[in-house]
Amino acid sequence: MRLSVVIPVYNEAPGLPELVERLEAVMSSLPYDFEVIFVDDGSKDESARVLKELAGRYPWMRVILLRRNYGQTLAIQVGIQHAQGEVIVLMDSDLENDPADVPKLLEKLEEGFDVVSGWRKQRWKGQFFTRRLPSLLANWLISRLSGVYLHDYGCTLKAYRREVIAPVRLYGRMHRFIPIYAKWEGGRITEVPVTYSPRKYGRSNYGMMRVVSVLLDLVLIVFLDRYLQRPIQFFGGVGLISIFLGLGTFGWAMFYKLTKQKSFVETPLPVFTALFISVGVVLLLIGVLAELLVRVYYESTGRAPAHIRQKINFPETLSV
Repeated sequence: MRLSVVIPVYNEAPGLPELVERLEAVMSSLPYDFEVIFVDDGSKDESARVLKELAGRYPWMRVILLRRNYGQTLAIQVGIQHAQGEVIVLMDSDLENDPADVPKLLEKLEEGFDVVSGWRKQRWKGQFFTRRLPSLLANWLISRLSGVYLHDYGCTLKAYRREVIAPVRLYGRMHRFIPIYAKWEGGRITEVPVTYSPRKYGRSNYGMMRVVSVLLDLVLIVFLDRYLQRPIQFFGGVGLISIFLGLGTFGWAMFYKLTKQKSFVETPLPVFTALFISVGVVLLLIGVLAELLVRVYYESTGRAPAHIRQKINFPETLSV
């Protein structure tokens, strides 16, 4: 098997027939053996039924139905684990990614790169301050902190050589950071502009909480990249910052006291500063430790983080 396309699905029933038709037109023209793996992430609409019907007409379709909604990251992980291709392409199921861009990614991959990321240059036209500017800032921040410079981390459409993506184990909502994981495996990364089409059916599954989740995931990525083998530098650094802030707050309170402007009991500044800093530091450290414990749990027990209800069109020899 030369090429595997992995597509997570969640409540996308109306657009699936069009997506499959467009995939058929593009994939059948490629000089590769291929498979397309649809992973239904516990959809509440008719996505599972539509996928079953389509799989009966297209033998290259593979369908995995998860027992419940685990999130896009785990759906992608399940698809990757079942993929047989030397090259694995990830894309969304909402028709915002154009299957016609897949050959473009594969051509770039043949130049010697291990990861080719899609870049939706024309996205958010007319929404500069509300959508485009925050996206630019987020991608700049992720690139700066990770050392992997991409314009569009949020674009799912990416092509990977199997050797750099197969060892990756994804948890939480870390799918947008797969290129960073690939860099840890020694992968060469580039990007190419791809077509962006606004969603035709349904509504986006993303909201404002996505910004919060990206920032928290970024904290974890930086920790794993820089401090996993030397955590004392991370925890010690945060501890020192907390101590210096506490000393600064104490100095401010002493200034009020010595200049006879306010006594300690006349200002809540010391109490509130100590409270907010302590709670913030504790919660961040608990979050990082919890993420590490989740990884240790799954890796040590061998327990699958997602459970499959049914597999369709997979050869019986594939018992992953």
